[in-house]
Amino acid sequence: MEYANVLQRLKAFLLDYVFILLYVGSLVVVALFLFPSIQVLFIQSVMKAQFFGFVLVTLPISLYFAVFDSNIGKQTFGKKILQLRVVTKDGQVPSFLHSLLRISLKFLPWELSHFLVYQFVASSDDRLPYSLVALTAIVYGLVIAYFVTAIFSKKKQALYDVIVKTYVVKKM
Repeated sequence: MEYANVLQRLKAFLLDYVFILLYVGSLVVVALFLFPSIQVLFIQSVMKAQFFGFVLVTLPISLYFAVFDSNIGKQTFGKKILQLRVVTKDGQVPSFLHSLLRISLKFLPWELSHFLVYQFVASSDDRLPYSLVALTAIVYGLVIAYFVTAIFSKKKQALYDVIVKTYVVKKM
């Protein structure tokens, strides 16, 4: 089994990001031109904005990766082009639930950063609460840990892969 390095994984993610941009772009078009009344969901309260942001952006994108990295879809678009695949320790494509757990951990810093953006925008104080500063440090710490482990681990696993016992491999 040949493990994919961090650069190959990043290229596959960037190819998948094309879908993310198309999806988010379509949401913007819908919100601005087709159903502008939907914008009120994002300005009434921070909690509502956070919830609808999660439901409309994070959840569908996470499901894309969870489905296509699982035994349902086998590979995301980017992984298919670069001939990469997520596998379990026994070389099998993970189940949907296993893949969903992996993606939830992978996107945890992303969702936490969304939370922070909403909190920073809603903050009327010039000084940030220590809890937000600490959470910002956690977000950056996780992102750095994900990259460092993917670069330096023997099997090129990001921290979330180590936790759920998955690997990104070159498809044979």
